[in-house]
Amino acid sequence: MTLYLLRRCLQAAGVMLVMSVLVFVGVYAIGDPVEILISPEADQIERERAIRALGLDLPLWQQYLVFLKNALHGDLGRSFVFNEPALKLILDRMPATLELAFGATFVALLVGLPLGLYAGLRPNGALARGIMAGSILGFSLPTFWVGLMLIMVFAVQLGWLPSTGRGETVDVLGTRWSFLTLDGLRHLAMPAFNLALFKISLVIRLTRAGVREAMLMDYVKFARAKGLHPSRIVLVHVLKNIMIPVITVVGLEFGGTIAFSVVTESIFAWPGMGKLIIDSINVLDRPVIVAYLMLIVLMFIVINLLVDLTYTALDPRVRLEGRT
Repeated sequence: MTLYLLRRCLQAAGVMLVMSVLVFVGVYAIGDPVEILISPEADQIERERAIRALGLDLPLWQQYLVFLKNALHGDLGRSFVFNEPALKLILDRMPATLELAFGATFVALLVGLPLGLYAGLRPNGALARGIMAGSILGFSLPTFWVGLMLIMVFAVQLGWLPSTGRGETVDVLGTRWSFLTLDGLRHLAMPAFNLALFKISLVIRLTRAGVREAMLMDYVKFARAKGLHPSRIVLVHVLKNIMIPVITVVGLEFGGTIAFSVVTESIFAWPGMGKLIIDSINVLDRPVIVAYLMLIVLMFIVINLLVDLTYTALDPRVRLEGRT
């Protein structure tokens, strides 16, 4: 286990280094933030002073070396707009995005697993066919359209749920969370479901396919021959064995949920990292964009590692490293 973790850390360091080059060059080679941040009425002296203050007077390779040196000390640059550390701005918004991502993942598993399990056990039933048809809609409907329809129905027409914002929050260990309050849960319901819709369809189809395959395996036939109750066969033998692909996909989708929650956060005015990155792109706030992308890469690496470690808990036959 120790050797495996050391190897993964070295791989992660290499990936972060390569991604830092790609992200930095890709972001810093596009556009000129000076044209947006500095008033058109400013004279040449003021422009040059601002360019030096932003560090944009150096060649691109020197800017990258300065960025890499500061990044090794935990400094990913200062925001051009807010004049604050870019990492601090992102970390201040991260709890809201994590809250939304965890809520969407929880909804996807809570809804998708039972529906997929039923569709796999009763594949020819009318309800199972309806579930699979509904999963196609989940894949097909655009996120922004679903979000607008949710607001129109549940906020405007029925008035059951608030349409925007995060709601009331409470402080826990220095971090503000909204899911611990009733008002926060009401604000979280629509954006979490909107973000979870695609994941629900994915979990339904993965679970159904896994159940259909597992029901034909010898260990299920043997469990039936022993006279085990059908519910025990499904919950203990079938469900546990189909969770590996589900955990894999849901784990990777969780990283994608964090990275691509921009649309949902924009529609529901959710104050998370996605809305911050959209605002930063509009004003070419390069340090915030680079810090956000590097943080997302790090999240994907950590999530992949946690998924690999979860394998061993679900299936003892899976080993992280070979034995001689």
